[in-house]
Amino acid sequence: MPDIVLDNLCKRFDGEVAADGLSLSIKDGEYVCILGPTGAGKTTCMRMVCGLTTPDSGRVYLDGKDVTDDSVDSRNATMLSQTYALFPHLTVYDNVMFAPRIKKWPEDSSKQIIRSMLHMVHLEQKAEWKPYELSGGQQQRIALARALASGSKILLLDEPLRALDARLRINLRKELRSLAKEMGLTCIHVTHDQDEALEMADRIAVIRKGRIIQFDTPREVFENPSTPFVANFLGRSNTIVGTVSGKLDGLTEVETESGIRFLARGSDIPVGEEVVLTVKLGSTKITKVKEGIPPGMCIGTIERMLYEGVTVTAEMAVEGVGLVSAKLPNRKFDDFQAGDVVNISWAPEKASVFRMPAGGLEEEMRLD
Repeated sequence: MPDIVLDNLCKRFDGEVAADGLSLSIKDGEYVCILGPTGAGKTTCMRMVCGLTTPDSGRVYLDGKDVTDDSVDSRNATMLSQTYALFPHLTVYDNVMFAPRIKKWPEDSSKQIIRSMLHMVHLEQKAEWKPYELSGGQQQRIALARALASGSKILLLDEPLRALDARLRINLRKELRSLAKEMGLTCIHVTHDQDEALEMADRIAVIRKGRIIQFDTPREVFENPSTPFVANFLGRSNTIVGTVSGKLDGLTEVETESGIRFLARGSDIPVGEEVVLTVKLGSTKITKVKEGIPPGMCIGTIERMLYEGVTVTAEMAVEGVGLVSAKLPNRKFDDFQAGDVVNISWAPEKASVFRMPAGGLEEEMRLD
């Protein structure tokens, strides 16, 4: 099984940067999700792996071999696009059989492989159907079966679940990952869906403006983001600007211009430096301001309660800070209403502190 190494790849299209010193190292048999906003360079990254796009500079290595200048068919990689690209005039069986026939594999062994692939995606009963007779989810599974039947050891998935309804998308996440692991494939899965990446990936590469800004396990990227952008992109976060005002028992104290002080996990940022504090909405707690209830880190007034099914989000206006939100279990929906004054707090170890980005916070949080 091949390792994949991308070494300082750069690529421009009509002056627009698609890859800017992009580097990534993927282990054999690993399922990696590349997560980022639209236009971040996700698809370009995958196209450079399979040879459909040639980098302006930098190198691509597969299993230790420099393949930057090699042809597409020599790379042992198959790319599954978000459009599925099935042949409309061919049956399901012939679509899946396409690669074995092109490669002139023995007919008997090819038929056995195709039967196995169709069984694996639960569509052996529809082998004689045409793509237009299948649902979107079934077409996706046929496209996957065709990719698997190619014999490639690298599977490149470009937002393959994007067009599916929510329930089918959730079911196919498990199916895709299980199939890839069962086949022993090295996979790169491009997505902008954070839940998809968290559930499916061994490791997540967060990409922005053509650069990988964090590459780690889903838990590490979610709980220990490397930048304010990552903190807010992978799970919504409250973002508060202030200055480091002190260090207390291993924690960092951040003071806003209005004098409100917040606590976060310890950092090496010195006192007096401007910083950005982030804390996930799910880690933000609220209680009504009542006699006998200890105060939180600050006080806010609920502007609205958003019902989201399993959860609800409370949005609070905090004087001198702005809008602060908290994600609560849905059973809390009737406990609060617009106009309630509430204490807002969080466990300090759940909050992160970052130096103010060179371009400012607004530029840091942009999605384009």
